[in-house]
Parts: sequence; C-alpha cells; structure tokens
Amino acid sequence: MADASPPDRETPDRWPQLTILGIGTLLAMAPSFSASAVAPILRETWIVSPLDLAFLTVVTQLGFAAGALGLAAIGAPDVIPGARLFAIGAVVAAAANLGFGLLASDPASAIPFRFVTGAALAAVYPVAMKLAAGWFRRDRGLAIGVVNGALTVGVALPLLFRSIGAYAGVDWRPVVVGASLAAVAGGLLVGRLGRSGPLEVAAPRFSPSIAAAAFREPSVRLASLGYFGHMWELFAMWTWIPIFLIASFAAAGAANAAIASLVAFGVVAVGGVASAAAGAIADRVGRTTTTIAAMGISASSAVVAGLLFGAPAWLITLVALVWGASVVADSAQFSSAVSELAPPGTAGSALAVQTAFGFSLTSFTILGVGLIDPTGGDGWLLAWIVLAIGPVVGIAAMIRLRSRPDARKMANGHR
Repeated sequence: MADASPPDRETPDRWPQLTILGIGTLLAMAPSFSASAVAPILRETWIVSPLDLAFLTVVTQLGFAAGALGLAAIGAPDVIPGARLFAIGAVVAAAANLGFGLLASDPASAIPFRFVTGAALAAVYPVAMKLAAGWFRRDRGLAIGVVNGALTVGVALPLLFRSIGAYAGVDWRPVVVGASLAAVAGGLLVGRLGRSGPLEVAAPRFSPSIAAAAFREPSVRLASLGYFGHMWELFAMWTWIPIFLIASFAAAGAANAAIASLVAFGVVAVGGVASAAAGAIADRVGRTTTTIAAMGISASSAVVAGLLFGAPAWLITLVALVWGASVVADSAQFSSAVSELAPPGTAGSALAVQTAFGFSLTSFTILGVGLIDPTGGDGWLLAWIVLAIGPVVGIAAMIRLRSRPDARKMANGHR
C-alpha cells in the first residue's frame, strides 16, 4: 500500500474539495442579504423607511462580528471538525433566516433573527477559508479567492430569487424561505463531503494580547487599513445597489422590479468571478498591485454611477457591473497579506480582530447612505462619493505598504 501523502504536499483531492467548498459556501451564504434583497417590498408592506430596513443588514453584520470573535475565543475550530462546524453554522443560519421570513412582522421583530443569522454565518465563511487553505499551498490565493467569490455569489442569490418571485407575482416571504433552503443544502453538502486537508494547521484561540503584538507591526496595520477602506465601501454598496438600480431605472422611464432585481443579482454575482481571478493574479503579480488596481476602479465606478443616475438602463448596468466586479475582487488579498506579514503565531488573533472590526465598520456606511436619503440623482452621487472615500484611503495604505522592505513577504516576493 502506498504511503499517505506527506503533510507538506498538495494532493489531487484539493480540486474536488475546493469545488465542494465553493458550491457549499455559495448556497450557505444565501441568508446573509435576504433582508436587503426584499427591502423594496418590505418598504411598502411594513410602511417603513429605507433606513429602518438598512438597520436589519447592520444587525446581521454585527452578529457576524460577534460570532467570529466568539468562535475564535472558545477555539471552536479546534474542537469541532471544520466540515461539521460549517454545516452547523449553515443550518442555524437557515433556521434563523426562516424565522425572519415566516415570523417577522416589522423591523423590531426581525432584529433577533437577523443577528443570529449573522452570528451563525461566522461559522461558515471563515471556516471555509480555513478548509481551503488546508488543501492548497502554491495556489492558496486562488483557493481563497474562489471561496470569497462563492460568498459573493451567495450574497447575490436572494436577488435572483427576488427577480424570479417578481415575475411569478409572489411576495417577499418565499424569497427568504428559498434562501434558507439553499443554506441547508450547502451545509449538508460540505458536512457530508467536505474534509480537512493535509496542510491544515490548528487555529489558535483568540488572544487580545497576541493580536496587539501583531498590530504593533506597521505592515500589519497598513494591510488592515487597506481592508477597512475596502469594507467601508463593500457592504454598503451591496445593501443599497438594488434600491439604486430601481430608482435609476424608474428615472430613465424603464421601471421594472423584476429586471432591476435581476441586474442587481448580476452586479453582485460578477464579483464572484472577479474574486477568483484576482486571487490567481495576486499570487503572481502581488497583493498591493492587485488591491490598488481594484480599489482604483471601484472608487471611480462609484462616482461615475452617481453621476449617471437616471441615464439609459444599459449604461447604468454596464457601470454597475464594473463596480460590482472591482468592489470585491481584492477582498481576500487583505487577509492573505496579514497572514503573511504578522509575526509567527499571531496571524489568527490579528485576523479575528481585523474581520470583527471590518464587519462592524460597515454599519456606519450602510446607515450613512440611509441618512443621506438618496432619493434623487444628487443624493445618490453624494452617497457614492462617501463610499469612494474608503478605497481611496485603502490605496494610500497599500502604496505605503508596498514601499516597505517586509512587503516582500507577501505573494512569494511579489508584494
């Protein structure tokens, strides 16, 4: 009998496992933006303001941040096998999302369900990245990019369900139920077929002091600042783009909720392809090069989209697709950079802090766009300019990081 592959070698099983993780993550993340996908319907059904509905997304983000820190603090990934923890998180998220879809009657009653949904998803996406890293060394950037891309398409999935529902004439609840069923399917897929790879290492428990040691490194702080600039824009864009498209199409005389939802699905989902491509590119040309390019395109697209509010639907769609691809293409590269730049033994705690703070930061811009009340072209332009500030700050941080000698630790010396 042949000996098992040494623990430092990649095996042929890595590609089937990445496929399982990608599909599973795509399906399991469907509950995350269910509330945002059906927000245009809830505004009329519940007779509430857009800001009230945006708060439901904020609560989900805060739940994710709390769940990420909590799981890291108790060392759950070391106690529960990764595939099993993923399945548990997906099923709990599905159940909480189902509660939102069947029991919520106003924003207040929806808040607990959305918080639990976010907390449960903290056992899905980070665990999927850890499982993928356990199968890949040379193409780890590509693998993490695929998982991040799967998350992106999963976030968009309720928008596709909403578009189908609009054509079928159903209300918002079947859309949310469909997202829950998708999450159950994703959890069962990874729970039954997913496995830990030969390169997987134990996930250290979260420690504030160890995280502080990592952030004493200037390069870690710069990589994290780039991530925070990216997050400043990302989730607010995902939250508000469906409403923006509906308003812009209506201003152009092409009002159609089903088409707007379908376009919104495409705008968010195209980021999944871009994430996988950017992961492969960053491994070869560098993390700072890739992130600077993505954030430059993203910030420019945000401003152009605001300027073109009410333009022909095909033009707004084209700009929005470019924005959707660039806004998330660089996402996985910031985490990869911290894992490469942090002192040995500190990356796990540093990433837990980075993720928790990044997801919490999104609450300010998600609510901020609502406070601007972008009911017309000028309002949307101002809102998108505010979002563009994030990637501009991120670009400055990445330029400074690129100039540091230890930037050579990233992407096999490609910076």
